[in-house]
Amino acid sequence: MKILVISLAGIGDTLFATPLIHELRVNFPDATIDVLVKEAGARDLLENNPHVNRIFYKHLMTCGRLEALRFLWPLRHERYQFSINTHPQSRIHYRIAAWLAGATVRISHEYECFTPLDRRLVNRTLPQDYTRPAAENNLAVLPLVGAEPKLSAHELEIFLTAEEHQWAADFLAANGLTEKKWLGVHVGSGGTKNLALRRWPLKHYIELVRRIHAAKAELPVLFFGGPEEKNDHEAIRRDLPNVLFPPTKNLRQAAALLKHGHAFLSVDTALMHLAAVMRVPRQIVIETPTWNRPIEPYGNPFTLVKNPAVAGRNLDYYRYDGGDIKGTREELLACMASIRVEDVLETVMKRI
Repeated sequence: MKILVISLAGIGDTLFATPLIHELRVNFPDATIDVLVKEAGARDLLENNPHVNRIFYKHLMTCGRLEALRFLWPLRHERYQFSINTHPQSRIHYRIAAWLAGATVRISHEYECFTPLDRRLVNRTLPQDYTRPAAENNLAVLPLVGAEPKLSAHELEIFLTAEEHQWAADFLAANGLTEKKWLGVHVGSGGTKNLALRRWPLKHYIELVRRIHAAKAELPVLFFGGPEEKNDHEAIRRDLPNVLFPPTKNLRQAAALLKHGHAFLSVDTALMHLAAVMRVPRQIVIETPTWNRPIEPYGNPFTLVKNPAVAGRNLDYYRYDGGDIKGTREELLACMASIRVEDVLETVMKRI
């Protein structure tokens, strides 16, 4: 048997696919299980996964249609029996990729944006469910490939190397953090569509850390991020001289470091899911308009700082319908600015 798992939405979404991949391996121990991703970070997090045979990586949204076709069409020669578009992948582009890859059976969840064309691109579907985690939406496809849940428990999986664990230990030792509790912070978020508008204002993060240090001067604060956060981190350096910026080269090193974290603060983003995978014990999430049950940290307790502007209307702002967060730029910026520094500070101080 040959199975292609298609996870083209985001990095965190690929982590949501790992329990399904593990179940596929348990159900079909001799199968070829390949994964198609479009994010370099998603590829990196699947490295060393013993349940995956090959990872195909291409940023299909930026490479151009002809280049995308040249990349996907040869997958037909693999003659996959099944392809599975994992949850949540609402845009039709992801089902076009499945059709081009040419598996005999092409599985997808059904989303509000489904059209007759979507139903021609895939040939087995099941409804998505906003009341269950994305990982469990994925596990629900098992009967469609003649499988069933066999594991006693499910969790998101990253398989780090000894070298990556050692890198984290060396960083902590070099900065005197080996025996200390510390707070990790990620100020960024995804950049596709208009998702960057769900970021909490940078000036709020800076003021928050100022107040944390006024109350607990001994608490180290580590800001996580990559090239996308470079400008924000430079601004933070100018205003907060006593914080650290781990020089992580990739998400795997970030995961190795988060394994030692005492607390972690972010909006709903890939680093939030990474903190959940590594079981950071005091995880704090700032509510955004994109917040919903499917993308909550899976398998890790967390505290949510409520957004008064969202006020329970999350699905009015954002659904898996292929579109942007609903609202103008000004409305969404005001939505995130409505979360007061005092409210986040109160939550953080209770948790640390």
